[in-house]
Amino acid sequence: MGSDPRRRRVDRRGRGSLRPDPVRLRCGERLVTSASSRRSPVIVGTGLSDHPVAPDLDAVQHHVLAMQRALADCGIDKREIDGYMCAGGGPSGVDSAVNMAEYLQIDHRWIDSTMTGGSAFEFYVQHASAAIRDGHCDTVLITYGSDLLSKQGRMLGTRGFQGSGERIPGPLQYESPYGNVLVGAYAMAARRHMHEFGTTSEQLAEIAVAVRSHAQLNPGARYRSPLSVDDVVNSRMIADPLHMYDCCAITDGGGAIILTTAERARDLRKPPVHVLGSAGAQTHWNISQMGDYTRSAAATSGPAALAQAGVKPADIDTVQIYDSFTITVLMILEDLGFCLKGEGGSFVEDGRLRLGGDLPLNTDGGGLSAVHPGMRGIFLLIEATRQLRGEAGEAQVPNCEIAAAVGSGGWLSCIGAVVLGKESP
Repeated sequence: MGSDPRRRRVDRRGRGSLRPDPVRLRCGERLVTSASSRRSPVIVGTGLSDHPVAPDLDAVQHHVLAMQRALADCGIDKREIDGYMCAGGGPSGVDSAVNMAEYLQIDHRWIDSTMTGGSAFEFYVQHASAAIRDGHCDTVLITYGSDLLSKQGRMLGTRGFQGSGERIPGPLQYESPYGNVLVGAYAMAARRHMHEFGTTSEQLAEIAVAVRSHAQLNPGARYRSPLSVDDVVNSRMIADPLHMYDCCAITDGGGAIILTTAERARDLRKPPVHVLGSAGAQTHWNISQMGDYTRSAAATSGPAALAQAGVKPADIDTVQIYDSFTITVLMILEDLGFCLKGEGGSFVEDGRLRLGGDLPLNTDGGGLSAVHPGMRGIFLLIEATRQLRGEAGEAQVPNCEIAAAVGSGGWLSCIGAVVLGKESP
């Protein structure tokens, strides 16, 4: 038999996993040789706009401020950017990719405006990584901006279609008259999980409590007061069985990420963060079309991203998961393979998801407590990058080498997964 092109990796904890050989890295069905390693995609810059409350900034200004801070973070001149992607919360498509590229005065040769809701940014990293490897562009900027809190208040996911004469698209026209708003859809998934596996409200509350403990370490978090399991289960019911503290915060905010080649990164200010693996998947869009209310598209995209990176769930030092609701996190943890389906409730108990536990979750305070302007996916990538750079302050995970960012879009519909590493493949 020929030798396995992969080599054995044993990390500081004595855990073994298969990592791709530097000479033969398999990306899907394509074999990349060492000659192309110079074009390996890396994250070199990140930036956050003002948050969680920024009444003087509109959505477009959040894009701009985040971009400026990302450029300053890595030291790249804006004129180097030749690829652009964005999503945001501006009105009537004002912050679509083509409009924002013009506003930001970016002359690009590659652009992408894929819209998969809150997971769009994980899909963007997947697409940008492929474009960089294949030479379609060298340096990609991804931006996001939203003034949701200042513009609309805490209404996301609760109002449905209520305007007079408002056109209701697709299958929603048959669902909306019965009050099936976003939070109600997630409540259906939570109730089904409880019915199938005996998951409890107290177990879901453990997720909110873990994330709040991290928000207490983040001066920029929306909510920083202590939170207990009793506080969560005794808070106001929003959509049975989801209580108020099971639901994400609503804020203003924006973020930006800059990716480039490993070769270009050698000359920049900070060590690069390597994109080891990325994948995306969709199972449905409308909740009525979800075949299994206990399984998300992460069951497809998560294992694919891990396989491309050559790592296993046990190798992940911290995971940043889109916590639109506590049930989102529970389902995705199961679907990624951190525990068996149905065992998520017991998995999240006993502080496992807190700093100092086996799998620190959403170390910036997450969407449940820190920042959620409507589409949180970019903040997952920014926090994962900060952890791998050792820039997370009091919330730093010791010896963080591998991080995962998993975004969720729609009604548990589209899940993008990205595995990032401190070292190159």
